[in-house]
Amino acid sequence: MAFTTEILFEMNAQGNRKLVFGKTTADSTDGNIETGLKQVDLLTFTHSGSAVEANAAVIKTTLPLLPDSVTPANNGKVNIICASADVVYFMAIGF
Repeated sequence: MAFTTEILFEMNAQGNRKLVFGKTTADSTDGNIETGLKQVDLLTFTHSGSAVEANAAVIKTTLPLLPDSVTPANNGKVNIICASADVVYFMAIGF
């Protein structure tokens, strides 16, 4: 098991762009933020918690993340590396 992603807010932006805000809970140190987008142009995130993080989470995926025509199930999944049990809030823009 990797991450659990919950989309908290989604809205249409300019043109066909969407803005997605959500929360991901990690039970491992490597997993995917599932944005629900086909293409991710921008992703920013922050930890939630009551203490300073010893190890900062990083985005492993190269952005922009273009649609995957070979494996469409991978569309919009941004891989991050973090500490186990991290709660990460994210904002993604794409379509």
